[in-house]
Amino acid sequence: MQMKSIPLISILCLILSFTSHAQDWDYVSPDYEVIKLNIEDKNSNLYYESLMDRYLEGDSTFTLEEKRHLYYGYIYHDNYTPYPHSEYNDSLRAIMESKNYDKTALEKIIYFGEMMVKSNPFDFNAINYQMYALDKIGDNKTLQIKMTQVRLLVDALMSSGIGTEKENAFYVINTAHEYFLLNILGFKFGGEQSLVGHYDYLSVEKNDAEVEGLYFDVSPCLNALSKTLGK
Repeated sequence: MQMKSIPLISILCLILSFTSHAQDWDYVSPDYEVIKLNIEDKNSNLYYESLMDRYLEGDSTFTLEEKRHLYYGYIYHDNYTPYPHSEYNDSLRAIMESKNYDKTALEKIIYFGEMMVKSNPFDFNAINYQMYALDKIGDNKTLQIKMTQVRLLVDALMSSGIGTEKENAFYVINTAHEYFLLNILGFKFGGEQSLVGHYDYLSVEKNDAEVEGLYFDVSPCLNALSKTLGK
């Protein structure tokens, strides 16, 4: 969903604890088969329904293991699709393009965004626009919930790799999350995107870290697409 930009990344920079271009954190690739087994165990703290309930409530006590099971385990949810589309996209786009962010418009941004995350709980764009509107109208309680959700998801994503090579690629379950990570890391998309096996490669503009591009493992996206085309 391409929309007129509003100053959302400034909010993200305030809530995230990552330094731009930092490429030295610990990471481990997700084992999807193990995750599937864990999230199906109703007696486990990793049971998926419980994780999702806590996420929606803005629970800030997630362990990193729980964050990873929430994010990567979503590929086994009935509503999972790597290319989600909401009927509310056009409504939200119209407000964004109007550049008229009065109180009524801000309330509509929050409402339409909420409708979008109901069908796609990890819709970073919708959450970001909600955060902007919530900040403007002064709803700090709900803003804190959204900020906690973003932190949680970013922690899961950043724990999967560093992206400079195929061997240390970031793992994503939605291709839109690739561009979100670029922003989190302080990079700007360089205009080149290519699919190499089950890896997406995005070039980045010239930067101090001398990174030319980032790799993303998109296996769940390709698998879901294959199942859809195979029906």
